[in-house]
Order: sequence, then structure tokens, then C-alpha cells
Amino acid sequence: MTIDPSTAIRLIVSLGYVGAGYERTRHNAGFWFVDGVARKAGAALGAERRFNGEVARLRDRGRELWLLKPGTWMNRSGQAVAALALYFRILPPQILVAHDEVDLPPGTVRLKRGGGTAGHNGLKDVQAKLSTPEFWRLRIGVGHPRTLQLNQEVADFVLHPPSREHEAAIVESIDRALAIVPQLVEGQFERAMMKLHAAPRPPAP
Repeated sequence: MTIDPSTAIRLIVSLGYVGAGYERTRHNAGFWFVDGVARKAGAALGAERRFNGEVARLRDRGRELWLLKPGTWMNRSGQAVAALALYFRILPPQILVAHDEVDLPPGTVRLKRGGGTAGHNGLKDVQAKLSTPEFWRLRIGVGHPRTLQLNQEVADFVLHPPSREHEAAIVESIDRALAIVPQLVEGQFERAMMKLHAAPRPPAP
């Protein structure tokens, strides 16, 4: 199969906060995903000052894929994304941004291109720095305090770790997302979405 390089994903970005205190928080679900991509590839992310974050370069059968964890504050994530994308001439439709999504329940993960930011400060800055919303998003559900019947503001909620049950559901959804990375780097987005959005099978009795 011929791969169209203009549509295949060349850069996967994760949104989150650097530091041990934030590592297991809901807001770092995007970091969990990119760490998983690196782990499956046997790669390690290393600090790159010129790109304001941690970076890894993967190669598979002649295809190149960059991983990026911005080291800026969340609301400046676009600085790192734009710096790396401009340097390697990566177009917005070749970028996937993995992020936490409060409008989806834990255990749900969705792939889409374009759209709004739903108040997510990291997405807002990426969109502003790229001057377009036309990049891909991997929306990792972490739940909303209101639907989970918690008396918390959203900003506080996402900066705390989920319960064990919800963390397990989030990790399971990330595992399903990791399985579609090969399709993303081949530009097979319809196939990737069909596979990702299919309802998970119920556990065996």
C-alpha cells in the first residue's frame, strides 16, 4: 500500500504538566499515551531545549515519527509544538495531539480532526501557534466532576489523580489507542477510527 506522506501522522504531541507532582493526574493522560508509544517502540524521550520539551524520534520501515512532551506550562504548549513542526516542516494535518477530555467518561477515547478546544488551555495554545484547528486530536476521557457527582471545580479536578477504578479505565482506553498508532503513521484514519471507536467487548463471564 502506498502511503501519502502529506496525510500520515509525523508528530504525536502529548499535553500535560512536567513534574512528579503531576505525573498521575488526569491532566497528564496525554503524557501517559506518548510514554506508552515510546515504551512500545523501545525508545526514550530526552530533553531538547530548542523544542522546549522532551523528544523522541522513531523510525519504522522508512517512516519517521516524532514524539513530543512539551516542557512548558500547559497554556504555552503551542510553543513547543510550533518549534518542532516548523523545524522539521511538519504540517498541522500531520500532527496528533493527545489530551485529557473532561467531556468523555473514563474509559472512552476518541479520534478526530479539527474542532474546538472546549476550554482546554493546552489545545487553545496549540491552535493559536499553528494558526489553524486542522490538526488531529486524541481525546482521552477522564470524566467531569459534575457527572461523577464530585463537588470540585474542573481546574482542580484535572490536577488530581483519578480513583483506582477510573485510572484503570483510562489506562485501558490508552492501550486501545496505542493499537491504532500503526494506522495513524500510515494515514489510515478511517480504519483507525473504526477500530478505536468500536465498543469494547464485555469481559468473559
